[in-house]
Amino acid sequence: MSSTEPGTVDVDLGGHRVPVPKGGLYDRYRMDTDLDDVARDPRVSSVDFFRRLPKTTVESAIGTTLTPNFYYRIATARLVMLARSRAIRGRLPQELAPLEIAPGLGIVSVMFFRYDVCDIDFYTEAAVGIAVRPARHGRLGFVDLAAGLANDQLHSYVLSLPVSTQIAQVRGHDGYGFPKWVTGLDVDIDARRATARVANDAGGTDLALSAPTPAQTRYATGERVSSLTSYTTIDGAWHATLSQTNLLSTGSARFPRKIDLRIGQGRMADDLRSLQPIRTVQLDVATEAQLALHLPVPTSVPGPR
Repeated sequence: MSSTEPGTVDVDLGGHRVPVPKGGLYDRYRMDTDLDDVARDPRVSSVDFFRRLPKTTVESAIGTTLTPNFYYRIATARLVMLARSRAIRGRLPQELAPLEIAPGLGIVSVMFFRYDVCDIDFYTEAAVGIAVRPARHGRLGFVDLAAGLANDQLHSYVLSLPVSTQIAQVRGHDGYGFPKWVTGLDVDIDARRATARVANDAGGTDLALSAPTPAQTRYATGERVSSLTSYTTIDGAWHATLSQTNLLSTGSARFPRKIDLRIGQGRMADDLRSLQPIRTVQLDVATEAQLALHLPVPTSVPGPR
């Protein structure tokens, strides 16, 4: 393999050649990561969550790979906002419907992720997403919402998902069908503060966040596991992607104050403005968590409304 820049090697993903850190987890293991090796990383508190999730070899648009993709140390921040259903429906495919908390009122979110230890090495990510009703579900939206929040099981449609590395972009776009692109993306989350900045094509600010971190509660591994199902289309067919988050240190603030969300110029800013958010109702920050991201599977969705 040839090196594209110092400290990296090229790997092939479905015909795309992308650089990865030389000697990193992907270079050494190609997704079949040695959990005992990861357990020796001082940033990783435990790998027990992953020992209960065996990997499977599958054929995909990015070639033969293993699923799930394991994230051994991550931090996340999420702003939950209310928006008018009319604006939300204008951005959803006709097969999906917004999850409403009241007639005419839905939920959108802005999310930032920092993946410190991962099967595909360090990267950062951001997202603008819409909470949607579960596919093939006919219950009232409020019942879906109450059940989802109680069980930490929600469903979403993502409008924007920029990342900081090429391997994350190729895997996310070709393998999962997500709207991913590579850009400058800084995310720092600790017990004091959560800050993030997404750059636009000109190097200016697309979207940026600065907020005090809510008080954190520690959980034993496996004690609090949430799930998110995201819907995408791949080659014209609907797919569902399951992600399972093992929360180890997390906290929330209702109607948070001192939130500085800067909406600049760029793809994320345009997507968020198009949703016309009314107000921020919750800030969720996890200073330590783990994630298992499964490859998408074909699914059916409700017919056109």
